[in-house]
Amino acid sequence: MASSKRDVSSSAMRCRKKFLRFFPEGFRDETYIDWERDYKQEAHEQWSAGLNQVEHRSLLRKGEFSEIASRAVRIESRTNLLFSFEKMALRDAVKSAEGARSFSQGLYDFLYGTGSLEGKFERWCDVVAELPRRQTRVLTWPLVTVFGFIATPETHIFLKPNVTRAAAREYGFNFQYQSRPNWATYSSLLEFAETVRRDLSDLKPRDMIDIQSFIWVQGSDEYEE
Repeated sequence: MASSKRDVSSSAMRCRKKFLRFFPEGFRDETYIDWERDYKQEAHEQWSAGLNQVEHRSLLRKGEFSEIASRAVRIESRTNLLFSFEKMALRDAVKSAEGARSFSQGLYDFLYGTGSLEGKFERWCDVVAELPRRQTRVLTWPLVTVFGFIATPETHIFLKPNVTRAAAREYGFNFQYQSRPNWATYSSLLEFAETVRRDLSDLKPRDMIDIQSFIWVQGSDEYEE
């Protein structure tokens, strides 16, 4: 057991050193903010201004489901978080009145509803799975997690499967991944995020934007050394 802990600790330290080689000032590094944080923070601010809980609830009461879906899609479209085929699948899924209604109501319940995080996440996965689809499937990990990440980055994190799995291996974290979105995998990701947050506490990560960016640096080929 002690050896395992040493292995994890050394792996975590290697990941930390890699991050700091690219961004010597850590999460306050100007290049880090320019490359990784700014556009995600901007999307969050746009969401807070245009689709916060009060505004979302008001639009639901008016039956403005297409407007809610349109705002969500527009805010996400200004990021590079989703692949182009996922962006297209999402637009197709909320194009119909029924798709927009299901998406808008399900998203509100996920972000702002009552109950456990587990229950809300599982219901959100069910909503996304039932959205209309044309050619490309809508139920992907990035699509299921992107709106929580944009809307409430203090709570939710974004999952790119290949990058996150690679990062977990580099970090020495036993990430419990399954390809179909489910609570067990998401819960494991939140545990990974909390482990990273704890290990990097001296660098003062602000939220899941910083944690997700750190994970991205570890697993993405954009940051190969």
